[in-house]
Amino acid sequence: MLNAKGKVIYVGKASDLRKRVSSYFHRTPTDAKTASMVQLVRGIEVTVTNTETEALILEYNLIKEHKPRFNVILRDDKSYPYIYVSTNHDFPRLRFHRGPRKGKGRYFGPYPSTSAVRKTLNELQKLFLIRQCQDNYFKNRTRPCLQYQIKRCTAPCVGYVDKETYAADIDVAIKFLEGKNRSIINAIVRRMEDASERKDYEQAARYRDQISRLKQVEAEQLVSRTSAVDLDVIGVASLPGVHCVTMLFIRGGKVLGSRDFFPRVSGSATEAQVLDGFLPQYYLNKTAPAEIIVHAQVDDRELLESGFSERSGHKVRIKHRVRGDRLRWLQLARTNAEQGVKLHVASNATLRMQYDALADALQLEAPPARLECFDVSHTSGEATVASCVVFNQAGALKSDYRRFNLAPASSGDDYAAMREALRRRYARIKKGEVPVPDILFVDGGKGQLAEALTVLDELELAWVQVVAVAKGKSRRPGMEQLFLAGQSTPTILPADSPALHLIQQIRDEAHRFAITGHRQRRAKARKTSRLEEIPGLGPKRRRELLKQFGGLQGVRGAGADDLVKVRGISRALAEKIYNSLHLDDQS
Repeated sequence: MLNAKGKVIYVGKASDLRKRVSSYFHRTPTDAKTASMVQLVRGIEVTVTNTETEALILEYNLIKEHKPRFNVILRDDKSYPYIYVSTNHDFPRLRFHRGPRKGKGRYFGPYPSTSAVRKTLNELQKLFLIRQCQDNYFKNRTRPCLQYQIKRCTAPCVGYVDKETYAADIDVAIKFLEGKNRSIINAIVRRMEDASERKDYEQAARYRDQISRLKQVEAEQLVSRTSAVDLDVIGVASLPGVHCVTMLFIRGGKVLGSRDFFPRVSGSATEAQVLDGFLPQYYLNKTAPAEIIVHAQVDDRELLESGFSERSGHKVRIKHRVRGDRLRWLQLARTNAEQGVKLHVASNATLRMQYDALADALQLEAPPARLECFDVSHTSGEATVASCVVFNQAGALKSDYRRFNLAPASSGDDYAAMREALRRRYARIKKGEVPVPDILFVDGGKGQLAEALTVLDELELAWVQVVAVAKGKSRRPGMEQLFLAGQSTPTILPADSPALHLIQQIRDEAHRFAITGHRQRRAKARKTSRLEEIPGLGPKRRRELLKQFGGLQGVRGAGADDLVKVRGISRALAEKIYNSLHLDDQS
């Protein structure tokens, strides 16, 4: 969170960011600190991470860097734990470390959980038989301690293991902490499987827990690395007419945050073209890091590298084919760019502009206050569902969304399905149970427009503006055709029109909501037997029917006389079963 001068005053994280941020502004703060902070907030920047652990580490790094006024806990002397290997010793040991990293040796971390580090150290010492004792205790031993007796140490203190063998154990442990050796986990997996085959389930469970804890250490913390690498990672994401360039700043191997840019590009442009225009404008007036990673090939790469190197005083390379950590950083930058362009399009300022542009495009006297959009989804007529999504000038109004499970008579007939859904919805609107929209959008062409106009005319709501949104011939975004009542030819808005972006957004949301409902209904139907819908036919009788006839198809092919022969099936119930399974044939 930023104040009016752009200074960071608070850093926070959340798995549900929308809920967390809105909680500051949608209710009265309960404490003076939060109330004071909310009054000062003038801007919010967002960085998306892959996991909550990475978000925690990034929060730590940002607080240490910016020292925000309203962060207290992590600004104290508390620091994250590390695993330390004293490699300068003849017989090094693995130990827990917290505080300044000034000792000679290797540090692995930071890790967000103290308990996880301690448990993992315990398991690593079991696996590799690394000593745990402090140096002064180690120097004064004359015989092995209990750790050797319980096979937790190789007793280097009394010379039971030579330096070379012990060094090999330490080397394997270090490689494991670096994530370079998966053979250890594979070996434990084999032990677990062997124990399971021997039916030694307690031992198998211990191996399972061991693997789980080892993977906590093995998992690389992408947001905070120990290698001292400086680079910028650039991701680009686009919606029709809107482009977002996200820069992820990596310094000393740590992600220090991200920044979004929204360059203005006339007409349509590819992401590579956006990069070609962005890179020279951004870097020619500032020092560039040694590496710049982009997700698309840049046409003038060699020329840009030469100019950036001359300006920065060191060699600069631009890469787009990367792997390992750099690939993960690049994917993270792309994720942030996709999030950024969506937030930009959905921001209140953009929405107001879009609503104004929509009013101009449809020649309305004032910007509309409420929009509704309908879509229908089915699979060859199965489990037909219609959706109704609602938008106002603040964005999607999800509390007013509705789905309609449509009757079999509408299955496979998109026009009939649209007619039924509109009739059910607008009958309620006529009764005053639901607010009247200013514009009704329907996904489709002239046929869907005609159905909507017919329903509205029947319900005496013909004054509602109706727009049918049809995909163009190529079905590409930006080629949509708008069919309006009384117009023989479709209206086609420019690809960079804010009004078209708003229409695309509400149309896509209606499609998402419809197809989600359809998939849920279809999955439920496929998990349910039609026999379960017949009154009086309980589980035992259903099971007996399926056994006698070899499945549902056999039951459906049987006549009432055949069904009566099954134990527990009366004549009346047999006729009920037959009629229920042949209802479609009768209709």
